Amino acid sequence: MDILVTGGAGYIGSVLVPMLLAENHRVTVLDNFMYSQASLLDCCANPNLTINRGDVRDTRLLTRLMAEADAVIPLACLTGAPICSRDPSAAQAVNFDAIKTIAEAQSARQILIFPSTNSGYGIGQDGVYCDENTPMRPVSLYGRLKVEVESLLLERGNCVTFRFATLFGISPRMRLDLLVNDFTYRAVTDRFIVLFEPHFKRNYLHVRDAARAFLHVLKNYERMKGNPFNVGLSDANLSKWELAEAIKAYVPDFYFVSADIGEDPDKRNYIVSNARIEATGFTPLFGLNAGIRELVKGYQVIRRNDYANA
Repeated sequence: MDILVTGGAGYIGSVLVPMLLAENHRVTVLDNFMYSQASLLDCCANPNLTINRGDVRDTRLLTRLMAEADAVIPLACLTGAPICSRDPSAAQAVNFDAIKTIAEAQSARQILIFPSTNSGYGIGQDGVYCDENTPMRPVSLYGRLKVEVESLLLERGNCVTFRFATLFGISPRMRLDLLVNDFTYRAVTDRFIVLFEPHFKRNYLHVRDAARAFLHVLKNYERMKGNPFNVGLSDANLSKWELAEAIKAYVPDFYFVSADIGEDPDKRNYIVSNARIEATGFTPLFGLNAGIRELVKGYQVIRRNDYANA
């Protein structure tokens, strides 16, 4: 299968692309390498990989590459609330307009798998699991754009969308601004953290399981298309305090405390049901504890904080 992956050198893409190549797919990557990452160098010897240094805002290039693809996985994104807030025009162009271009260029034969986010649930109800029928109430521009473009795609019908939980884990294009990755880095390097609104809950997912979810859909597209799917660890709907406790089990001298004054600018607080995708046969393989152990090991290598999207 010929697969176009935009943003293929990013946090998810640099894990996903080697998996696709290992299954003998022909992969074309479109990435502007905005973080000067070298995450796909180990794949360059594979003749089934083509890399295009370019931008998804280049409509002519994007549509030309799409015409040659059997499947499109649009990972290119300004990811996270901070970067979208700093440059809302770029966020609109990359996170919405480019995806709309892909949708309009998609032929009936092409598979489209879009990574959205469960941050669109915003502020949930205490003790009530958000499923795919729960109203979306995003609390940031990033969340709003993801929700709006997902709605556009689902109206067209020929797609599968993922509402990914907060990702964690080691990737060749590492990110330290993700919550589990950030807390573990602080535990290893600073040994302490101050938590704001530590009762806020989120769901979590290892980046390797996020990549595996795309492979799962490629093999089950016809029975899954037209639907959104929450994708996360069903045993990892945790508060920030509970997350810190889990990390402390692997970094015993990690100290954390709740701030009496101040608040977290990120107001997301919800728990999520992943039952729909689990019913299709998808099961995550990498748990939170395994991910924390992996991060602790990885942070013996990474000793600088320049791996972020913020």
